[in-house]
Amino acid sequence: MNFVFISPHFPSSYWQFCDRLSRRGVTVLGIGDAPYEQLSTEVRRSLVEYYRVSSLESYDEVSRAVAFLMWKYGRIDWIESNNEHWLALDARLRSDFNVTTGPDDFEMRVLQSKADMKVFYTRAGIPSARQARLVDADQAIAFAEGEAGVGWPLIAKPERGVGAGGVRRLQDADELRRFVSSWDGIPYLLEQFVSGEIVSYDAIVDAHGNPLFENMEEFPPSMLDVARDRLDLAYLSLPAVDPILARLGRRALKSFAIRSRFVHMEFFRLDREMAGLGRMGDYVGLEVNVRPPGGFSPDMMNFAHSCDVYDIWAAMITGDSHVEERSGEPFYCAYAARRYEKDYVHSHDEIVSAYGQSLVASGPIPDALSDEMGNYMYMAKFRGNGEAGAFAHFVQETR
Repeated sequence: MNFVFISPHFPSSYWQFCDRLSRRGVTVLGIGDAPYEQLSTEVRRSLVEYYRVSSLESYDEVSRAVAFLMWKYGRIDWIESNNEHWLALDARLRSDFNVTTGPDDFEMRVLQSKADMKVFYTRAGIPSARQARLVDADQAIAFAEGEAGVGWPLIAKPERGVGAGGVRRLQDADELRRFVSSWDGIPYLLEQFVSGEIVSYDAIVDAHGNPLFENMEEFPPSMLDVARDRLDLAYLSLPAVDPILARLGRRALKSFAIRSRFVHMEFFRLDREMAGLGRMGDYVGLEVNVRPPGGFSPDMMNFAHSCDVYDIWAAMITGDSHVEERSGEPFYCAYAARRYEKDYVHSHDEIVSAYGQSLVASGPIPDALSDEMGNYMYMAKFRGNGEAGAFAHFVQETR
């Protein structure tokens, strides 16, 4: 099997996807924009060959790289990055090189459209926020204030976007008009504001659409608020998935016809009753992302479930039913990040002293991820939810 992995060096932990494939006998071929000598030892060891391009944004360069690797190694069986930013690139390459093991260019456009998602949620019987395309200020105000209006605030988001990029919370008509006056015309959607916290259903899905692995994360602040207000991000990977969320996630997998992928599905958990959406505690569909959750989430899943999601994913790719048994106990794995501009009560040494037995990782965050993920992170695992919350508070308490 020949597997082309796009950007194997970033995020820094993604070499593990390549490593687990390599251990299962797959020929892993990397394409990236970093000089070979700057690749970590782990990345180099996991690849049979690495082809450097000056920019992954240059489709001509990347497609020539794939053509060269095909000429040298034969038919390419998979092309993946597992990275939100490169999903469209992956899909276009699959279409052009007749690689049928993932969504093609058209299918990926549908899967990444926040408007098309509504159709699949409806088909799965999952409620989601009311939505309208942005046309002009008058139409947008009517969507909020009309006879059947959704009220303020409104959420404005690109129809196809990455993370919280370009997303705005518009509090009233004046703020909306200011936004529309600077709008550059790219397709935008207006969405009903949903009151609740964000959770995720994450899964590694086999070729028949069945989950081989499931995970649940909780995000008390939304990524929009974290990036906009420079909040400190803290979130959890839980030791078990709420059975209600698992049922909804599996229904969404079938509705979206997702096969042979790592997926990250986001839901609101309502903190109050909302007409047309549900009661307090009910789940409302937000977005479906056909890739692993970002940042260090795959590693957090490993700590929470005492497993190796990189190997489970590689087993799915190769069609191998043998995955090492999970032998450890479950944990709450907590991520707590800090920002360089803030004055925190507790020093790094104090955090290590207080939580050294529970810490599993710490370190700086790459600048490309820092708006949402913070500048420096701490990760720890606990047997109880309360301990995890106390840890986040200790790390992030400011003067």
